[in-house]
Amino acid sequence: LLLRVEEPTLNMNDKRIGVVASEAYIPQRFVSHESLEIYDGVKPGKYSIGLGCERMAFAGPEEDINSMCLSALANLMETYGLSYSDIGRLEVGTETLVDKSKSTKTTLMQLFKESGNMNVLGVTNINACYGGTAAVFNTIDWMESSAWDGRYGVVIAGDIAVYEP
Repeated sequence: LLLRVEEPTLNMNDKRIGVVASEAYIPQRFVSHESLEIYDGVKPGKYSIGLGCERMAFAGPEEDINSMCLSALANLMETYGLSYSDIGRLEVGTETLVDKSKSTKTTLMQLFKESGNMNVLGVTNINACYGGTAAVFNTIDWMESSAWDGRYGVVIAGDIAVYEP
């Protein structure tokens, strides 16, 4: 999600913050829920009815949470013709880690190098189900604060879920 204050006024308490763009990255591999129900030996409908969809995408061996988030951010910036120098906050929400040694936000910062913009606030929020929501709230709080410098806030939410039968 790309967040921005709409038409800032002289009254700093009168900010209208909203989503101005969004992008999604979905892995290209998938399995039908019906096939997965059979494979897992669960009652028919557990996934297809319980989750309300027909297919589940999954990451291939060449993908991880960092590559998926890199794709989402690069696609967002390209699709909407944005410059990385226009971003003041990058907040990531996930519960998936590659190896617990480096945050996803740190990995995403490699996309900013060419623009010279390494002054980007934000963190990786690691929290099951709530990480993305926390990232949105933190970015809105930044835009409502005196720390906001007029640049865009970007929220990336991603997860590689593990389902057990």
